[in-house]
Amino acid sequence: MAALTTLGIVHTAISVVALVSGIVLLVRDKRITSASGLGKLYLISTVLTALTGLGIFQHGGFGPPHVLAILTLLGDLCKGLLPVWLARLAGLDLHAQAWVGVCAVLGHLFPLYFRFQGGKGVATAAGMLMALYFPAALLAIGAWLLTFYLTRTSSLAALIATPLTLPLLAWREPEALLPITVLTAMIVWRHRSNLRDLFAGRERHF
Repeated sequence: MAALTTLGIVHTAISVVALVSGIVLLVRDKRITSASGLGKLYLISTVLTALTGLGIFQHGGFGPPHVLAILTLLGDLCKGLLPVWLARLAGLDLHAQAWVGVCAVLGHLFPLYFRFQGGKGVATAAGMLMALYFPAALLAIGAWLLTFYLTRTSSLAALIATPLTLPLLAWREPEALLPITVLTAMIVWRHRSNLRDLFAGRERHF
């Protein structure tokens, strides 16, 4: 079975962005158009998905791990996106929606059915931000992709991406600042072993 390459990881992340932004456009606007910022994101991410997919095809290595990674990432994104979206449909304000999202991420970190042994919460937090305040999600995803491209270190990318959303939220959506600060602290705490490895020079690189 082929290993998941760096190009494959980038392709996976971008393809999920394209898929999720397309779904949000269809649900919200009942059509996909490039007139809005989200529509432009869909167009750009779709083109990048095709280009990175072509690169994977030319260099080999595309296989079941890439498909599984896309499905897993999509599922984790939906864990954060759907609860916030439903909270919005229920008429909750932005502050309450943000706390609903934090609870969704908390459930991902400590799932009852896996004896409280869950994931790192990064993709679920990204899905939450997509539903809560999309520009913050764009900032986090862009920071993650850039950091990962430069360092090939997924944990470092996650530790940089989430805190970068806080100044933007303080400026544009202060109601969501406290919940997202709590979310950031949860993600940093969940990566505490990665932080130790980063400082010791033992962290895994892709």
